[in-house]
Amino acid sequence: MVNQVQNMNFLTHLHLADISKTHLAANVAGNYIQAPIAQAPIELRQALWLNQEINTLCASHELTIELMEAFPAPLRSIAAELMAVSFDHYLAYYWEEYHHQPLDEFSRKAYDALDTFAVQGVDPYHPEALAKLLPAMRSADWLGSYTTEKGLQHALAQVAKQHPQAALFKDAHKVVNKMQIEIETAFRTFYPQLMAYTRIWSRKTPAEYLPSSL
Repeated sequence: MVNQVQNMNFLTHLHLADISKTHLAANVAGNYIQAPIAQAPIELRQALWLNQEINTLCASHELTIELMEAFPAPLRSIAAELMAVSFDHYLAYYWEEYHHQPLDEFSRKAYDALDTFAVQGVDPYHPEALAKLLPAMRSADWLGSYTTEKGLQHALAQVAKQHPQAALFKDAHKVVNKMQIEIETAFRTFYPQLMAYTRIWSRKTPAEYLPSSL
């Protein structure tokens, strides 16, 4: 959700893209893109801008800050990653409360959208890092696996592979399990607010990020 948590919070961004009727793949790809939004293909701009707004709120909201500060001091530097992956877990676990479509159906739609995005080639707005993850994401059904504790642990392991402080993740899942009440409470309180903000942002997107037909 925040920029440094760019590799495993797929479900949150895909869900928020869907409920705001914005580009599914671009909402995920935004975590990997450093190029200016104003120079992106017009069909991607709104989703990239929305991704930026979502990440900013998740990094700065009092509820998420309080949760990150609740992690043990040795894990504070990766607290944002632990929070983001945990939030995807609870979103998947309580999925039917947040989306009308079953998770398996939504996941197939999301994988199709990501695959379509990836086959357009690699450029500053179609990042190679994301494209390389997609085959494994689909074959192992990463989105669906978020529902289980094993899937949560796998997601944390995937983040660790690409993180400069990978050693800190070794037993991080145990800390996440111990903090279940704090994390779930923060998620259940914060996420409905994030959904509301996302819908508002989609209606109030600056004109320069909207297709001219809108």
